[in-house]
Order: sequence, then structure tokens, then C-alpha cells
Amino acid sequence: MLFPILKMLLKLWRAFFLGLNFLPIPVSRYCCICERGVLRFVPYRGGSIFMPPLARALNVVGSDVNHFECPHCGSSDRDRHLVLYLRAAGLTAGVAGARVLHFAPERNVAKLIAALQPALYIRADKFPTRAEVVELDLTHIAAEAQSFDLVIANHVLEHVDDVQSALTEIHRVLAPGGFAILQTPFSSTLTRTFEDPGIQSKSARLHAYGQEDHVRMYGRDIDTVFTSRGLVSRVNTHEVLLPQIDPMRYGVNAAEPFLLFQKPLESLDHESR
Repeated sequence: MLFPILKMLLKLWRAFFLGLNFLPIPVSRYCCICERGVLRFVPYRGGSIFMPPLARALNVVGSDVNHFECPHCGSSDRDRHLVLYLRAAGLTAGVAGARVLHFAPERNVAKLIAALQPALYIRADKFPTRAEVVELDLTHIAAEAQSFDLVIANHVLEHVDDVQSALTEIHRVLAPGGFAILQTPFSSTLTRTFEDPGIQSKSARLHAYGQEDHVRMYGRDIDTVFTSRGLVSRVNTHEVLLPQIDPMRYGVNAAEPFLLFQKPLESLDHESR
């Protein structure tokens, strides 16, 4: 009985914040995706007050759950941050004529990327639900080696059972000099990435990893984990890349870094299909 009541309360909470944006009040926030003013971004699942206690205690860096959804276009804070990071890092200019592989593509982000006219744009998911998205497994990518110049996996690798296979595949399909954007939640308290195959139920995963469908909690060793298969870190911070962006105004988490990695120019692939 508790869960249906909680779901109803969260729906009412969301409706309240959506309704605020239709009041005749001057707005102070801004969505960089739909380019509209916002009075209040809609919290995720009621906001940080409803975060699992362990995730809160471990200082998990991920979505800004208090300023999550744009009430106009539905984009999340991580969508907005990704777009801002792409522009600040100069990657949007390189998308034109490039080959892009985008896992779990966010609708609004995908539209922006498609508008940049890449030579090839593959939108992929292990369990696609839209016609334009093809079925691909990140741990066994059905593509030739060096097929892409940019791979985007925005908040995906926390869902993948075999992250090392996924990283190996990302490295394999990237052309030398190509980039991989691998945003994911991580704990700024944990010294090492934590996962346990015994944690299987939705309830256990929610409390251990912060969400029901996550399979690990990355720690401060995230850079080491993501470079373990040959990628080179190009990670940077909001403070360095986006010093002019007020996180409150744009509804993003300033603590979330840009998890950008690159395949070295001299990299050799020993595996191919």
C-alpha cells in the first residue's frame, strides 16, 4: 500500500512544479536545449530529500535531482550539461561530417546532434523502443573496428553488467584520435568502485547503488577504470570548461565533471570483426 501512495504523492509533487511555470512570474532559470525561460526545474522523484540514505552519505555526483526536468521540453539536467560541455569543449564543430555512435540517445540531445549533420549517426540501445534507434549491445558492438569518431554513452555504464567488455568495445570501434563521452554517477567518497553480484533485487540496488537498475557505484578510481582498456583521460571540470555558466540558472550539477576520453592517435587495434 505504501508504494502506490508514495507514487501518487510524487506525481502530485511533480504536477505542482510543472504548474509553477505557468504562473505570470518573472523567470530566473533557462533551458539551453529548448532555449526557454524556466521558473523552476522539476525535481526528480521528489528531489534530494527522497534520495537513498547511502547515496546521500557517499556524496554521489550525478544528476541534480532538485533541478532535473525542463517543464517545457522535458530535457534532464544531464542532457543540458552534456550539451553545454559539448559546446564548451569544441566538440560540436567536429560533429559535422563525423561518424557518431550514440547509446541510449536522449531525444532532445539526438535532435541537436542530427542538426549538426554528421556523416553517420547511429542511435543505439540494447532494448530500443523507438523506430530510429537500432539494437546494439555495448559489450558486443556489431560494427567494424575504427568505425566511429565519437561515441556517446551518457549515464549508461552504470547499467552495464560487464563494464570492461564495454570499454574494450568502445576503444575498438573508435578511430584513432576519436572521443568517448562516458558520463556516469560516481561517489566522491568511495576510494574504489563498488559492485557485488549478490545485489540483485531492485530494492537492494536502489539502496546500494542509488537506483534500481544500476549495477555498481563508481568511486574516485573512475578515471582508472575508464582508461583501463586503452582510452586516455581528457576529463575536465565545470569550473574550467563552463566558468560563465551559473549552475542554478541552467539547472545543472557543477560537481559533475565532463567525463571525456580519447583513443590515442598511435593506438593499434588487435581485435576486429
